[in-house]
Amino acid sequence: MAEIRARAAAPAVARTRAGGNARAQAPEKGLWHRPALLNLISDLLMLFAAIGLGWSLVIWFVSRPLFPVREVVVLTPPAQVTEAQLEYVARTAIRGNFFTMDLDGVRSSFEKLPWVRRAEVRRRWPDAVELRLEEHQAVAYWTVSESGDARLVNRFGEVFTAASNAELPQFDGPQGSSGWLLARHKEFSEMLQPLGVRLVGLALSARESWRLTLDNGQVILLGREQERAPLKHRLARFIAAWPKVQEQVGVQVAVADLRYPSGFALTPVAGAMPAAGASVKGKK
Repeated sequence: MAEIRARAAAPAVARTRAGGNARAQAPEKGLWHRPALLNLISDLLMLFAAIGLGWSLVIWFVSRPLFPVREVVVLTPPAQVTEAQLEYVARTAIRGNFFTMDLDGVRSSFEKLPWVRRAEVRRRWPDAVELRLEEHQAVAYWTVSESGDARLVNRFGEVFTAASNAELPQFDGPQGSSGWLLARHKEFSEMLQPLGVRLVGLALSARESWRLTLDNGQVILLGREQERAPLKHRLARFIAAWPKVQEQVGVQVAVADLRYPSGFALTPVAGAMPAAGASVKGKK
C-alpha cells in the first residue's frame, strides 16, 4: 500500500514544480514595465508644459507697456456731444494697452453720454481706437404723467435724458406711451395742415383721452376712441367745419370740445363775447 501511495503522489509534485517554473517565466505587465506608454505620457506632459509656458509668455508680453493707445479717431462728427465729453470718457474708460483694453466697456462708457444712442468701438493698428457715434435726434419734449419727470423723445419714439433748448412739441402721457404719441402727432399734424396751424402739444391721459394744443393757443379735446365716432372722423369733421364756424362765432376760441358723437362745443377766450346770433355749439 505504501508503494502505491508514493507513486500516486509523484505526479502532483511534478505538477507543482512545473507551475512554479511557469509563473517565474511569465513577464510582468505593470505600467512601469511598458516603456512605449511611458514615453507617450512623457511627450504629452512636455507638450502641455510648452503650451502653458508659451501662453504665459504671450500674456506677459502683451501686458507690458509696449502698445499704448495714443489716439481716438471719431469717424462720425458729433452734433450734440462735445469734444470735452469725448476726451473725458477716453481718459477714464480706456485702460490697458492696444491688446488688453476692454472694447465692450469702452463702448458702454460712450453710450452713457446724454446724446449718444449707440456707439461702435474698434481697434486701429497700431495705437488708435476708432469710434462711431449714433446720436439721438430729439423730436419732442416728454413729461411722464405719473412722476412729472422731463425727458426727450427721439425719432424712434424712444425716451432719453438730455438738455435742449430747441423748439419742439410737448408730449404728456403714461410711461411707455411715447411711441404711440409720436405716431399720433404725425397723423394729427398732417390732418391740421389745411387750417394753417401747428400741433405743439399732445397729451394722453391714463384713461386714453387725447388733448391737442395748437400754436395759436387753442386746445382741442378729442377724448377717447369711440366706435360710433372714431378720433380721426371727429377731428376731420371739425377741420372741415371750422373755417365757416369761426366766421359765424367771431371770437377767439380757447377750447374746442370734440367729444360729442355728432358735433362739437366751443369755449371762447375769457372775456370774449360771441357775435350776435352766434352759438358756441356747432353741429355738422
